[in-house]
Amino acid sequence: MKSWPIVAIAVSAMAAGAAFYFYRQQPPAPVAAPAPDVAAAQLVTTLPDFQLADRDGQVKSLQDWPDQALIVNFWATWCAPCRREIPLLQQLQRDHGSEGFQVIGIAVDFRDKVLAYADEMKIEYPLLIGEQEALDAAAAFGVEAVGFPFTVFSDRQGRIVTAHMGELTAAQASLILDAVRKVDSGSTSPEAARAGLELALAQLPSTPADAN
Repeated sequence: MKSWPIVAIAVSAMAAGAAFYFYRQQPPAPVAAPAPDVAAAQLVTTLPDFQLADRDGQVKSLQDWPDQALIVNFWATWCAPCRREIPLLQQLQRDHGSEGFQVIGIAVDFRDKVLAYADEMKIEYPLLIGEQEALDAAAAFGVEAVGFPFTVFSDRQGRIVTAHMGELTAAQASLILDAVRKVDSGSTSPEAARAGLELALAQLPSTPADAN
């Protein structure tokens, strides 16, 4: 399967030490963030097929949201940039859900912690939850070392348009969603959209203005 480089890495994730390794018997703890050369990691070009339990314990896959442009966000309750990013994801779902965009949160964390935090934050978009199996899901995208949060954007056909490692800003999200729209309309290809995004995103601040 053909692969391509990640086009954007948020410096905030590296500063926060958001990369992790998840151990089944111990609480997850952040370790040193991946080096900048993670940008050369190779991702698959289409959404991988894996299954995880949702908030109700029902097994789901990304293919359960057909004809949707997905915003697949990997996160954890202990990750500060992930927590800061959730309100933006909520807003993206509210503002763009009617266009066919669907946010899917994938929590690599203990189920009880995720459910409690989701209730506290009133997360409205679907969540898939797992420990090692959720980490395996991230690996299915071709990522060797994941910095949290990590977000993948696909078009309605399940083709990956781009991926962003680190905390997403509203300005970055706006550029990426516009690129996805162009891919969905057939006016550009995923490859051309990625090339354009790489240039456009490089001109934006890499961290939210209000990040602490």
